[in-house]
Amino acid sequence: ESARAILQVASYFQLKTKMSVISAKTFIGSQAVTTKKVTSMRRTQKKSSAPDSVWYGPERPQFLGPFSGDCPSYLTGEFPGDYGWDTAGLSADPETFRRYREQELIHARWAMLGALGCVTPEILAKYGGVSFGESVWFKAGSQIFQEGGLDYLGNSSLVHAQYILAILGCQVLLMGAIEAYRVNGGPLGEGLDPLYPGGQFDPLGLADDPDTFAELKVKEIKNGRLAMFSMFGFYVQALVTG
Repeated sequence: ESARAILQVASYFQLKTKMSVISAKTFIGSQAVTTKKVTSMRRTQKKSSAPDSVWYGPERPQFLGPFSGDCPSYLTGEFPGDYGWDTAGLSADPETFRRYREQELIHARWAMLGALGCVTPEILAKYGGVSFGESVWFKAGSQIFQEGGLDYLGNSSLVHAQYILAILGCQVLLMGAIEAYRVNGGPLGEGLDPLYPGGQFDPLGLADDPDTFAELKVKEIKNGRLAMFSMFGFYVQALVTG
């Protein structure tokens, strides 16, 4: 009987040991799963909130490189194209900063389209043999007052403009509708981002990846700023050369 009792005690402790090992393994496994989930969640948050790019954050390039000094505290590198330059303090107020940023981006996009429209007719007329009547950008619009009117792209089957008021009305109507769509987030107020709406405005899906989207924002504003300077140069050229 004593031997039987000893065997029962030994079996009991052996069973307890096995249960402890199983519990420990289960606990370690659950901790590993939890850690993996937390890690994946952190990675997801990092991609959505802070772009992993050299053009963002406190270590981003600044307007004078190593000689820039301390940039204003409100320029944190959160937005694309932030080089830490605001010597006049024009963007110290958050609402003013938001408004200026929106205006700059919209003007940059129009400047890129305008610069392309200024040089394309002259290039096609000189090297492509395409006849526009008048290819110089600041003289082309005056053709609408001539006899026969103005043919868009030199083709009468596209737009044959003869009345400046009709053209002006169509442009105001179309641009007003587009701007209203942008500001209101869509024709039915869908709540889209007024600056980067995406969706149907990104049919190629270029902004699907957050890091790629962050890089494209920087490229857009940099090229847009260059285009605005280009348009200013075109204006000076028109005034000087007539």
